[in-house]
Amino acid sequence: MPRPKIAFTASPAEDAQAALAELTGHYGQLPAEAADVIVALGGDGFMLATLHATEHLDIPVYGMNRGTVGFLMNSYSARGLPARLERAERALINPLRMTAHTAAGDVTQSLAINEVSLLRQGPQAAKLRIWVDGRLRLEELVCDGALICTPAGSTAYNYSAHGPILPIGAEVLAITPVAAFRPRRWRGALVPKSAQVSFEVLSPHKRPVMADADSRSVRDVLRVDVASEPAITHRLLFDPGHGLEERLIREQFS
Repeated sequence: MPRPKIAFTASPAEDAQAALAELTGHYGQLPAEAADVIVALGGDGFMLATLHATEHLDIPVYGMNRGTVGFLMNSYSARGLPARLERAERALINPLRMTAHTAAGDVTQSLAINEVSLLRQGPQAAKLRIWVDGRLRLEELVCDGALICTPAGSTAYNYSAHGPILPIGAEVLAITPVAAFRPRRWRGALVPKSAQVSFEVLSPHKRPVMADADSRSVRDVLRVDVASEPAITHRLLFDPGHGLEERLIREQFS
């Protein structure tokens, strides 16, 4: 079987740059448009950036950890890479599309692979109203913020905010409050992957709120609409037995 054509990309971190030099010395380098697979060297943040940068290409991405956590990455080794790529398992991920409406009248769209979050900008708690498919579901949530996440992002900020971990194949999204004050016992909700969720900001001038899609922020939002984007599918590659589904299960028992 012919060796896969590989495009390498790396974060600016010293370890990632050293790995880039080692791997390109062994296997050469191609532009992403001419490759069969992209190998990303860095941490989870760099993997998200790589997926966003290559979403217009129908090319899978295989990450090797040269960062800190590496939940979306495989272990690093320069040896036997073509064989690892041939045996790799695939995980398919649809991102979320955020449409944020601001107090200045601007409308900003961004994609998020992990989550879309709303966070208070100032010292006072945010007040949010939540709609699902045009139906009012929560009249008022007083909180530091709220987020909606994909299964792939459910172990990130969502899990730190005590949200549920979702199986990678689950056709649901998780809505999770951040430091909810009222209603104090509300722990969030699961909604169908096909749902459109809207967050309305109450008292936006007194209690300003920002929205964030995978670390791309919009300030002074009045309303944020979020829905899964089925037209875009990211393909992640993992070593056999260490795929994303296994990692999500293992995380719950760690």
